[in-house]
Amino acid sequence: MEFLKTLILVINVLSALSVIILVLMQHGKGADMGAAFGSGSAGSLFGSSGSANFLSRSTAVAASVFFVSCLGLTLMIVPSKGSSLGVMSGVKAPVASAVQQQPASPVQNKIPE
Repeated sequence: MEFLKTLILVINVLSALSVIILVLMQHGKGADMGAAFGSGSAGSLFGSSGSANFLSRSTAVAASVFFVSCLGLTLMIVPSKGSSLGVMSGVKAPVASAVQQQPASPVQNKIPE
C-alpha cells in the first residue's frame, strides 16, 4: 500500500511540474496574429474556436492526470469511517467541576478619612 501511495505521489509531482512548464511555454491567444494586423482581437481570424495545438492538448492531459492523482491521494489518505481527521478530533470534552464556586462578596469602597 505504501508503494502505491509513493507511486501516485511521484505521478502527482511530475504532472504538476509538466503543467507548469507547458503553461509557461505557451503564447497568449492574440500574441501571434494580433501584432501582424495591429489589433488585439485576432483570435476571431481563425474562427471562434481557435486552433488547438500540441502544447494546449498536452497541457490538458497533464492537468487531468494531476487532478486524478490528487483525488487518488486523497482517497488513499482518508481514514476509515470510524475515525476522523477533523480539527477537534484530539480534543477531550471538559469535565464539570464537583465543587461549585461561591460568588465573591462585593468589595466595599471606603474612602479613607
